[in-house]
Amino acid sequence: MKHSNDKVIITCAVTGGIHTPTMSPHLPLTPEQIAEQAIAAGAAGAAILHLHARDPRDGRPTPDPQVFQQFVPRIKAATDAVINITTGGTARMSLAERLAYPLAARPEMCSLNMGSMNFSIHPVARRISDWKYDWEKSYVEGMEDQIFRNSFKDIAHILRALGEIHGTRFEFECYDMGHLYNLAHFVDQGLVRTPLFIQFVLGVLGGIGPDPANLVHMRDTADRLFGRENYRFSVLGAGRHQMGLTAMAAVMGGNVRVGLEDSLFLSRGELASSNADQVRKIRRILEELSLEIASPREVRQMLGLKGADKVGF
Repeated sequence: MKHSNDKVIITCAVTGGIHTPTMSPHLPLTPEQIAEQAIAAGAAGAAILHLHARDPRDGRPTPDPQVFQQFVPRIKAATDAVINITTGGTARMSLAERLAYPLAARPEMCSLNMGSMNFSIHPVARRISDWKYDWEKSYVEGMEDQIFRNSFKDIAHILRALGEIHGTRFEFECYDMGHLYNLAHFVDQGLVRTPLFIQFVLGVLGGIGPDPANLVHMRDTADRLFGRENYRFSVLGAGRHQMGLTAMAAVMGGNVRVGLEDSLFLSRGELASSNADQVRKIRRILEELSLEIASPREVRQMLGLKGADKVGF
């Protein structure tokens, strides 16, 4: 929950593992592109940079630590933003693959999906006839028969291996109401400590829908489960719901996440030319609402992070 006098945290999810190169020429694919766009997003006002890696040859998602290492240290050297490494990757990656770089890098933050789920954009494939790379069509269509796995055992392993051993804190990604209850289970088990940073994810096929009432319901449920003073929430609106739901989140006292992982567009029918474009837009909206933007230093204090000097990259 946003505490009194808190500023708003802007997270930028730079590339993700869902969209493919054909969908936007502006999606960063190479280490050079990911670094440049992440650094620019930080300069535009994003205090947290959420990162995935892609194979520089054809843009397919990869968990390869050697690819991550080509851009993560460069981003750290150029910006003070908090670096948040995915533990999700894609549904096609094993848990060991997804954790290979986080365990080596020991970042301040990692994302953590709070349950197994259907997660798909396969209907998009019907609207595309000319694919840039051979892997893309089967990758997108194949999501219809994929399950993103994060069992209770998987989650407990991640919490112990990264949280307890390395002091990494988490962006708890909750795609549905049950994910909030899963998180409450781990709080009760003593594997998660406050303050919590919970990302409400709305609008992904397989998760809770993008209705404003759902956002209110998730916030009210989190209040009951965790206590208003023990967590902060952020909101991710998928696709065309990005700006509307993030603006609503800010009005409700929450924080916001934008980036080309979540939406390829800046406005209706207009592709975002960069991640920084989306950061600048949400920042303008927040400032028009008389809200202040949190700096990376302030975010580290708000979320109880260990500091950039204690990471492994």
